[in-house]
Amino acid sequence: MACDPSVFAEVPIFSLLDADERAILADHVDIRRFVARQRIYKAGDPGHRAYIVLSGRVQVSMVDEEQRPVVVDMPQRGEIFGLSSMLAESAHLTTAVALEETSVIEIDRGDIAELLKRKPMAGLDMLTMVGKQFRAAQELVRVRVVRNPNEEIAEAETMADRIADRVAHFGGSWRFIGSFAAVLLIYVLVNQMVPLSWDPYPYILLNLFLSMLAAVQAPVIMMSQNRQDAKDRLRGELDYRVNMKAEVEISQVLERLSRVEDQLDAALGRQAAGGGSA
Repeated sequence: MACDPSVFAEVPIFSLLDADERAILADHVDIRRFVARQRIYKAGDPGHRAYIVLSGRVQVSMVDEEQRPVVVDMPQRGEIFGLSSMLAESAHLTTAVALEETSVIEIDRGDIAELLKRKPMAGLDMLTMVGKQFRAAQELVRVRVVRNPNEEIAEAETMADRIADRVAHFGGSWRFIGSFAAVLLIYVLVNQMVPLSWDPYPYILLNLFLSMLAAVQAPVIMMSQNRQDAKDRLRGELDYRVNMKAEVEISQVLERLSRVEDQLDAALGRQAAGGGSA
């Protein structure tokens, strides 16, 4: 079954190719079909090929540091997956599974090399689209975090933690100061006005109550402060992970851009050598 060259217009990295360049690429790629739940490749397999979805749906996932599966992409018609491993000539870091009956275009480095051999300037178009995707990835990393620290903190909260936070929040507010001052004033005035005062001046019973309140309130406030320190540490850890992820991904993209540039230089050199010999 021949591949329709127009499908490459829907793939970002090939969208700038002209009709002739798409036709050349279509002549060299293969079409493969997968049944539902069939694995296309798994993590650790050689990354010699990339795939473009013609029909169906694919799930691309990986395992995180906690050994939990994480879905990283759900490519559909016209979308490509496995490209980074193909360009870097490295093993796949993800696993791709067909969610339903799926047809894909299988493309390898040889197909790209043949295109560059016959149409060297196509490499500039591909390099342009890779650069745009790189900038989009940078922007995504800048505005997005791996996990929401507020959600992480909320999941770990217990009833005692929430009570401690509310007590500390109320104890450090003007509402508490005003209400507490009003209670003290009423207590003193009542003890002054009633004939038989239960706590005459110097209000020893009141001092006992205040000492008991301070003895309970101080540890509760310290508990809340300790939780705030834990929140700050979690946010710092998440920021560190985001920075590390951004550094790794940017290094990988730069390496792939360097490989594409090397291939383009080699193709242009072969074309120049062929023209000179002619």
